[in-house]
Amino acid sequence: MRFGIHIGARGALAGPAGLGAVARAADALGYASIGIPDRLVLPRAVATRYPYTDDGVWVGAQTGECLDVIGALCYLAGITARVKLLPSVLVVPYRPAVVAAKMLATVDVLSAGRLIAGVGVGWMAEEYAPLGAPPFTRRGAVTDAYLAAMRALWEEEAPSLAGRDVTFQELLFRPKPVQPRVPIWVGGESDAALRRTARFGDAWYPASHNHESPLDTPERLAAGIARLRAAAEAAGRDPAELATVLLWFKPIEWEPKRLPDGTRQRFTGDAATLRADAAAFAEAGADEIIVVLQAPGLAETTERLHRFAADLIAAP
Repeated sequence: MRFGIHIGARGALAGPAGLGAVARAADALGYASIGIPDRLVLPRAVATRYPYTDDGVWVGAQTGECLDVIGALCYLAGITARVKLLPSVLVVPYRPAVVAAKMLATVDVLSAGRLIAGVGVGWMAEEYAPLGAPPFTRRGAVTDAYLAAMRALWEEEAPSLAGRDVTFQELLFRPKPVQPRVPIWVGGESDAALRRTARFGDAWYPASHNHESPLDTPERLAAGIARLRAAAEAAGRDPAELATVLLWFKPIEWEPKRLPDGTRQRFTGDAATLRADAAAFAEAGADEIIVVLQAPGLAETTERLHRFAADLIAAP
């Protein structure tokens, strides 16, 4: 089992000192990846419900503080040596396809081939209009068109494409990414996300705590992976080609936490319990788990990184 971290580039991590300290620690401690979410602007009034919290409010809504994910990953490319760099996830329609392809390729080149292209369609309707993005109602179709364009730009010598959302002819797109095939991790828990994974992806990258489609137990994740396999077979792909990476969206706690039904929330408890949870999700089909270890302060965040690494990455 591999473990990555998901961090918000805000608060103590909104500048080079904090962000750099966490990235260097993750690189040294053996984390597989660092994921940063994609936020650009936040309207003061947001009516769209956030799918991954109990109250439906995005955790960054109070301040709107965020760094551009591509710029942040380019910074991390220069100060780390091993860890993979992950937009978690890039909201694909926010940037024109050719621009996004070039930005992501730049991360891959500057990191010597460490980009993972985490992608999704987004959830906040109010964010689309200020960015001049395509209509929110067309976000799925636009994402598919843009992903097809990215693959062509990254992998073809003289890429051309003609469609409703993207058109270009025999472009010189250089330098190509270092990786012959940039891995695409498709975020989302819906049937559409599974179909998108089967069509474009190298991994399915769902979050654990979508209120409509929770994947917060090994049994629920296994059922989700069964849906993924069916989608892959329907698309003519071998399901074995697709990995599953779970974004565990609840904080890791070293004391057991009880849910309203009396059961223990996974990834809460002592080190042995956390390892048992990881083993159960691996048995269910997870290849990697991305965890949230960020605390309000840098010192506590760094301490949690070290403790989790000692208990689950370095432990036999």
